Amino acid sequence: MKFAVLVFPGSNCDIDMYHAIKDELGEEVEYVWHDATDLSEFDGILVPGGFSYGDYLRCGAMANQSNVMVEVKKAAEAGKPVLGVCNGFQILTEAGLLPGALLRNKNLKFMCRTVQLKVENNDTQFTNQYEKGQIINIPIAHGEGNYFCDEETLAKLKANNQIVFTYSGENPNGSLDDIAGIINERGNVLGMMPHPERAVNDLLGSSDGLALFKSIVKQWREAHV
Repeated sequence: MKFAVLVFPGSNCDIDMYHAIKDELGEEVEYVWHDATDLSEFDGILVPGGFSYGDYLRCGAMANQSNVMVEVKKAAEAGKPVLGVCNGFQILTEAGLLPGALLRNKNLKFMCRTVQLKVENNDTQFTNQYEKGQIINIPIAHGEGNYFCDEETLAKLKANNQIVFTYSGENPNGSLDDIAGIINERGNVLGMMPHPERAVNDLLGSSDGLALFKSIVKQWREAHV
């Protein structure tokens, strides 16, 4: 399976994502600059964290105007897996690939620490290697991770089982209903604020994030091999 790691001006988690795929997962991966106009050679798209374009206007707003996001939308429409982490999640909401928005943390501070997540839905191509209800340790590093949507959208997320991860025990940023990660209705686009790519080896403090990437590969191989 071949992954694309998108790189915008201001991205700073692209190397972590690349390492997770190449060195820990053992799959093929390439960096793709924001002005790319073709992602057809890739099987999965990874939108990493950071501060794309300095987070000016709104987090992810300017990144959404990049050429490559036209191709990301095409990839999503084609059913390819698209994962957005932290700033990547923000970009996916700006692109309309996921509902809702990410607001300033409730305490108005940037937070960087490991938190516990609960796997709410393990019947997705991103979570099939987890157990439903499993508690995992994944780092966060964000200032605008407070997920919000209107009541109608929240009801749809719940009805369609689109809430994939919630914060367990402590909600660090004030997110609505403790939401940490959601998928689109089709189930091939996942956005989450915590960083699974920073939890792929016990030397990093946790290897709980590796199962997410293994889930993607497992689903893809079952469909293509």
